Amino acid sequence: MKFGVDTFIWTEVFTEKDLWIIKKAENLGFKAIDFAIAHPETFPTEKVIIELKKTRLEPVTSTTLNADNSIISMDSQIRKKGIDSLKKLIDINRAIGSKILGGVNYAGWGCLTGRPRTEIEWTHSVNAMQEAAEYALKVHPELKICVEPVNRFETHFINIAEDGVKYCQDVGTGNMAVHLDCFHMIREEESYTKAVEICGVKYLGYVHVCESNRGIPGTGMVPFKEFFTALKNIGYKGPCVIESFDPGFEELNGQCAIWRKFADTGEELAVKGLANLEAIAVRI
Repeated sequence: MKFGVDTFIWTEVFTEKDLWIIKKAENLGFKAIDFAIAHPETFPTEKVIIELKKTRLEPVTSTTLNADNSIISMDSQIRKKGIDSLKKLIDINRAIGSKILGGVNYAGWGCLTGRPRTEIEWTHSVNAMQEAAEYALKVHPELKICVEPVNRFETHFINIAEDGVKYCQDVGTGNMAVHLDCFHMIREEESYTKAVEICGVKYLGYVHVCESNRGIPGTGMVPFKEFFTALKNIGYKGPCVIESFDPGFEELNGQCAIWRKFADTGEELAVKGLANLEAIAVRI
């Protein structure tokens, strides 16, 4: 297993002041780093490139759209902002050498409507994503745009692996995949094995190994042995990244409902989680 860490462990919005995180992640034993980029316009791309060259880390990225750039919006101008944001993220991924763009990149994160998704929302999102994905094929053909099914409290749009696969198929550009996250899976899927099998090696593009309570991986209810076995059985070779958040964050904690600490620091959570997951994986 190739374990990585999300920059959310240390910072809510990655800026120049956070460049030290890159080398720190490698020193802690991680093989990949996920740059969480909700605000691509402020991401220090050129300086990140310089710092990555000092390491052997595999860079990946994840993002979230919001109410102002949701590509399921009924407002065409808002959808255009979403497409522009995705194109900017694709450019960032190309520049830093990332082959994965994951996260809630298909709708506004936390923008619930109080009803199930509609056909027009699906059509709007698919059409917008087609434009972004076709752009990616032209400028960064190695990139996989990976859609993350998240729990019902964070989106009404894609909650399970099956819908993620259908979305990829409907976009139909061949560079789409699913981003599975253990935290969301325990709330929405019937089983970890089934979710992985539904994706298969064709559609499983990225994995977050988060605990059931967003605490230290390996200390909660997620059946990591089952999950890792399923990943091995389909031949998944991508990174498995630890993601969590500090209770001191502002924007994220309101969305994720993080009200208590699971470790003294995010770094402690990540380091202990890495040790736990490596111990599980070595027995698979």
